[in-house]
Parts: sequence; C-alpha cells; structure tokens
Amino acid sequence: MDVLIHLFVGLHIIGIASLLGGFLTQMKAMGQGTARFVPAMLHGALTMLVTGVILIGLNQADDQSVDNVKMGVKLAVLIVVLGLVYVKRDDEKVEKPLFGLVGLLTIANIFIAVLWT
Repeated sequence: MDVLIHLFVGLHIIGIASLLGGFLTQMKAMGQGTARFVPAMLHGALTMLVTGVILIGLNQADDQSVDNVKMGVKLAVLIVVLGLVYVKRDDEKVEKPLFGLVGLLTIANIFIAVLWT
C-alpha cells in the first residue's frame, strides 16, 4: 500500500508543479496585461483533484489518520482555483487581479499542505 500511496503523492506533486509552473510562465505576460490560463494549469488542477481524493481514500484504507479539516480547506481552495481556471480557460486575456488570485491560492495550498500539522 505504501508504494501506491507514494506513487499518487508523486502524481499529486506533478499536478501542483504543472499548475504553479503554468502560472509562473505567465508572470511576464501578467505584468503586460496579456496573461492567460494555459492548458497546463487546468490539467494540473484536475490532476491535483483526482490524486488528492485518491490519496485520502488510500490513507483511510491503510488506517492512517487523515486531518479532514485540513483536507476540506485544501479541497475548497483547489475547487476555487479549478473553477476560475476552467471558466476563463478560453479567454485571450485574464485580468491581473484574477490571475494573481489563482497564483496566490495555489501557493497558499502548498503552504497549507506543508505547514499545517
């Protein structure tokens, strides 16, 4: 079971890397007002959602403790990010505050995962 859990943790990290990497590659464009949500951001957020739900299930099946409040907060933040990216995915330009919010929420989700014990 540990190997399976570690596999999905790796996939979860790939998802966050895709979401954050997509944001970071658009930072210069954000400064110019031409940033857009790239497909990597949408796919990264979806990967995080699917692997995160699977990880919760695998950890509970393995009788490991899961902090449901922490997972609920992380899920809520991810749903907001996913919703924003999904709705605005076809727009040629995304407003700076909205694009910045997605980056901020993505970074917040990382720090929630790492610092909330």
